[in-house]
Amino acid sequence: MKDQINLSDKSKISMPIANLIMVIALVASTVFGYSALTNRITALETQDTLMTSDLLKKAQQEPKNLEIYMLIEHNAKIIEKHQELLDENIHSQVMIKNLEKDLDEAEDKIEYLLNLTRKLNGNSN
Repeated sequence: MKDQINLSDKSKISMPIANLIMVIALVASTVFGYSALTNRITALETQDTLMTSDLLKKAQQEPKNLEIYMLIEHNAKIIEKHQELLDENIHSQVMIKNLEKDLDEAEDKIEYLLNLTRKLNGNSN
């Protein structure tokens, strides 16, 4: 059993200091890299979870929101109908003013003709 190694608290290892420093630096850099990688993954997972929960929360439609949207749609339809009626009334109002003007002119002409007829008949009332 020559392959067996006896280790105890009094065992001694002889190794060049440069190699020992390299091993310690390698272990330290591996631990630091693993720690940094774990922190970055945790931060990204947390960010993803928060973003997902925010998106889901914003996407939820509460009954209040749906009712408000329905009322807005209803009011928009009513306003559209009122605008159409208003446009028709404005057009009608212009037509009425033109008809009133024409009627006044016709009354003046009728009065003129009546006066002329009276003068011709010799009746100047």
